[in-house]
Amino acid sequence: MGETSHGLTLLDWRRTVHQLYAAVRASSEPATAHALWTEMRDDLFRRHPQSPLASSDRFESPDDFAGLPVAPYDAAWRFEAAVDTDVEPAAIAVPTATDGAVPFERVGVVRLPNVGSLDVWALRSYGGGIFVPFRDRTAGVSTYGAGRYLIDTVKGADLGGAIDLHTGQGTLVLDFNFAYHPSCAYDPAWVCPLAQPGNVLDVVIPVGESLPPGGWY
Repeated sequence: MGETSHGLTLLDWRRTVHQLYAAVRASSEPATAHALWTEMRDDLFRRHPQSPLASSDRFESPDDFAGLPVAPYDAAWRFEAAVDTDVEPAAIAVPTATDGAVPFERVGVVRLPNVGSLDVWALRSYGGGIFVPFRDRTAGVSTYGAGRYLIDTVKGADLGGAIDLHTGQGTLVLDFNFAYHPSCAYDPAWVCPLAQPGNVLDVVIPVGESLPPGGWY
């Protein structure tokens, strides 16, 4: 994540990502929102000092970075699913590169037709947030072996959904076209929260971000 992991450049990165996902949620055309998401992420990875690729010597100049491999939009992989909160309690503490052991608690599960189920995790440390990673049958083949992310709201990655403030129940938009790799997919120096057993799908998810030939490192 660049040569400095904290400070105003990180603030700018977070602002930009939050603004991007706000634009995605506000759009009535998911395919158009996906095109914006792809374009802006490419620009961030190419030029921003907090890019996971920014400190690498793999590119002589930012313009040598051709962009992240992302499949064309396919509406068949977009879902809005109710979060079933009637689940057995589960908690994990995930070691990370910069934040120590990060605690998560399972707060629900979403069930997607012809895809499978995914555990929904809540971050139980400063900032809070909802986290939904996944690993599918492309992992280790065309995508990062430890999985990808769909939702990580503390970092801004929030695709939307409806929440009833009286009951605390709601839905999440789970659009696999917006699946992206964690920072550890670009640089082995990073350690990231990854997909747990309840976030493994026995299907091929052919959309979202993939790896370039040979991976990033």
